[in-house]
Amino acid sequence: MASGALLLGACGGQDEATPDAAAGGGGEGYPKTIEHAMGTTTIETKPQRVVAMDPSFADAALLLEADLVGYAQYRVDPDNPFPDYLGDIDGAVADSVNVGTTAEPDLEKVLELDADLIISAKVRHEAFYDQLSRFAPTVFSESTGPTWKENVVLLGDALGKKDKAEELVESYHQRAAAVGKEILAKQPDLTYSFVRFAGEDTARLYSSNSFIGEIMADMGIPRPEGAPDTEEEIFVPLSSEQILNADARLIMVSAYTPPGAEGEASKDQRADFEGNPLWGRLSGDVLAVDDEPFVLSVSIQGAHASITTLAEHFGVDPQLP
Repeated sequence: MASGALLLGACGGQDEATPDAAAGGGGEGYPKTIEHAMGTTTIETKPQRVVAMDPSFADAALLLEADLVGYAQYRVDPDNPFPDYLGDIDGAVADSVNVGTTAEPDLEKVLELDADLIISAKVRHEAFYDQLSRFAPTVFSESTGPTWKENVVLLGDALGKKDKAEELVESYHQRAAAVGKEILAKQPDLTYSFVRFAGEDTARLYSSNSFIGEIMADMGIPRPEGAPDTEEEIFVPLSSEQILNADARLIMVSAYTPPGAEGEASKDQRADFEGNPLWGRLSGDVLAVDDEPFVLSVSIQGAHASITTLAEHFGVDPQLP
């Protein structure tokens, strides 16, 4: 559990220099001080053991070929600890340890992993920052959503791989623009909307400020003129009476369907919406997509997987990296 009064005296945090660091052996570029959402953190030696307290940072650590010794999930699923869009990573995560969920991390497990870098976000774990900082140098982004590309660079900087991180982000930008250009060449009037079912009173109409909203902007594909939107949240509530507000040339649809009652509620909500007469009046092309890469990932790998799906749907060159 996250409670960990017995951990308050744990050492190994960012105020302790390792013997190598004391001897001036921190490695090229180290010691280095990282500015982040919680202030500054000095990393004495190049990190070798990373704990990612948010799945998006686990993705980023794997992208940057870091040794991911610990990771948190949105919800613990020992049968599927890593999403399919990450590809064949069995070797990279063979010894990685689950440290609980983002909502309830197991701080004792984090301590036992003897990490030399802990990465997370203020929006996730602000309350645990002081404790985590006693375990190892700890770096927090402000959020995991709007800053997902910047977060890759933040982690890259901490790992001594900032140039590589920036190259990976730029490669994503180039691919998004190239695939978007090909899609728009085939369908110049293309617009999109994204509807998600999560078992709530209303569906979610995702905004330009969301992860998928940013991907589509990077591809150059717009929302319909006058479509409901917000810069404050990642979605606008969509009631069954408002279904036509989701109309666009391309209507992407996903559902959050974890095992259990929550997932069943999402499936029931989706069936209710899709059985509504207003749903049949939507004029656009409805495309069912996988919730994990398109919504949950908030990562470079998830963005690439989403772009591949769209390229395949429109029959264009996926421009695979």
